[in-house]
Amino acid sequence: MNESIKSILFGKINAKQDHMIEIRHQLHENPELSFQEEQTAAYIADFYKSKDCDVRTNVGGRGIVVTIDSGKLGKTIAIRADFDALPIQEESDVAFQSKNPGVMHACGHDAHTAYMLILAESLIEIKDTLTGKIVILHQHAEEMPPGGAIQMIEDHALDGVDNVFGIHVMSQMETGKLFYRPGNIQTGRANFHIKIQGVGGHGSSPHKANDAIVAASYFVVAAQSIVSRRLNPFDVGSITIGNFDGRGSFNVIKDSVFLEGDVRSMSEEVRMIIEKEIRAKLDGIAAMFDVTYELKYENDYPVLYNEPGLTEETISKLKQTTIPELKGIELCDAQPPSEDFAYYAKERPSMFFYIGAAPEEGEAYPHHHPKFKINESILIVAAKTMGSIVVDYLIKEK
Repeated sequence: MNESIKSILFGKINAKQDHMIEIRHQLHENPELSFQEEQTAAYIADFYKSKDCDVRTNVGGRGIVVTIDSGKLGKTIAIRADFDALPIQEESDVAFQSKNPGVMHACGHDAHTAYMLILAESLIEIKDTLTGKIVILHQHAEEMPPGGAIQMIEDHALDGVDNVFGIHVMSQMETGKLFYRPGNIQTGRANFHIKIQGVGGHGSSPHKANDAIVAASYFVVAAQSIVSRRLNPFDVGSITIGNFDGRGSFNVIKDSVFLEGDVRSMSEEVRMIIEKEIRAKLDGIAAMFDVTYELKYENDYPVLYNEPGLTEETISKLKQTTIPELKGIELCDAQPPSEDFAYYAKERPSMFFYIGAAPEEGEAYPHHHPKFKINESILIVAAKTMGSIVVDYLIKEK
């Protein structure tokens, strides 16, 4: 029964493949930054007009929640696609480049939304063959903390939802393959902003000043010892000082320096250790150099956790499904970037996985690169893969 329903669903997706690509081009040409996605949100909402579903807009900001109700009792599955872009000037060679200077879909969120819209439309057309409900989470602001996921959750986007699934296209993974991992799959993230305040002075009289640059430099070096000397060698953590603003004159001792940094970890325990050690290092440096500091430390996206049982069951069923465009299913390593899908996974047992989308020709640039691009053939892979998951989830074989 499931396979016959999937066959009908896949046929509908096949018939709409060109439209799916057109949608992706439209979105790519008109990117909008996190929390500013007014036109994108309107485009998505307009797509659902006159379709047999419930649409709730302005969820947690610019998020959109679409509910497809089969009219029969059953579970409720949520599937998520994000739609914000990045502050990057596009340098790719595609014919549908961004029309908004300094803004680009350099992470694939346009592809996520394009496949999801066509999948949702196709699911609406076959909903009478299903049971339960499908909740489509069109999410804004994945790229910028606090992120759209937590805002949508706070605005009841997950009410009644049992499990959540999400896909990310990956420009440096083999095209057409699905990659997955049970358990922790993406890092948690924190960021910090520090002002170190000393006493300025003349370069000829350092004894009359407390040099903020020297103190800040010691912190940069000391912070690197946290990973090498305070973490278990089998744990994952990183600290990056991405901004050191100590600009001044060659003969002036700076009175203050600003620093900004990024922290990644693969467990909550490591996250807490790093924060504790950063604060301890600052306390020590303040005492050593007779300076003061102000610290703003923000833990934002949690570690992304795939519920193992749900993940293995889902993969098992996918391996039994014939999707001609899907070239393989492989276990992958955990991924270094962070992802605010992790908030959904903290609320409901969830699964997040990847579809390889390396371009056919030329270099496969990483996400967030101005020359980022993907192989659009994977849109149909994403749509059919997620569609298969939905059918298996809502119709249990007897």
